[in-house]
Amino acid sequence: MHIKNDDTLLLVGDSITDAGRDRTDPASLGTGYVHEIAQTLRDRADGGPGPRVINKGINGNRVYDLETRWTTDVIDHRPTVVTVKIGINDTWRRYDRGVLSPVDVFEACLDRLLADTARELSARLVVITPFLLPAGPDQESWFEDLTPRTDAVLRAAGNNGAQVVRADLVVTRAAQDRERAELAPDGIHPSRLGHRLIADAWLAAVGSAAPDPRS
Repeated sequence: MHIKNDDTLLLVGDSITDAGRDRTDPASLGTGYVHEIAQTLRDRADGGPGPRVINKGINGNRVYDLETRWTTDVIDHRPTVVTVKIGINDTWRRYDRGVLSPVDVFEACLDRLLADTARELSARLVVITPFLLPAGPDQESWFEDLTPRTDAVLRAAGNNGAQVVRADLVVTRAAQDRERAELAPDGIHPSRLGHRLIADAWLAAVGSAAPDPRS
């Protein structure tokens, strides 16, 4: 997949995508991996603005929250490339609030969103896997829920021809050479370095901006 300068890239998900964006400003991209991707693509655009980038991450979202806002926050923008990063809150809510998100129901919901998007937009799809770098022993047990959920994300992506960015593998490999806190201080939310690694993984998997033949 190559990103063209006339593409519209929409990235949707939870707080990791949100990354502090100003929701009153449609152009705000936050300070995380979405911003890093956009900046890199602009730098590669041969002096042009590069592709349009839209951040539709919202703190605390689970997959069901995405479904309730999918039409207005995704479909209505008519993006040509849609990236989804979701799943960690579906696990987290089980452990901090006792709110369950059964993996099969989660998978079916994500599968619907991807299938509907492909049908409505003929958009190229990208899925970023959820990840966890346990910041303490209490988070180690989360993998009981997160590992099968990550497998569900991979199946939904495969069923819909989505490109996969394995953020879980990227941060785990990076943690072999660095302290976990350097990458995600609370085990969940990336540091600036963590966001950069996710952005680099997206760029490597999805492709770089190609020059616009009309420019």
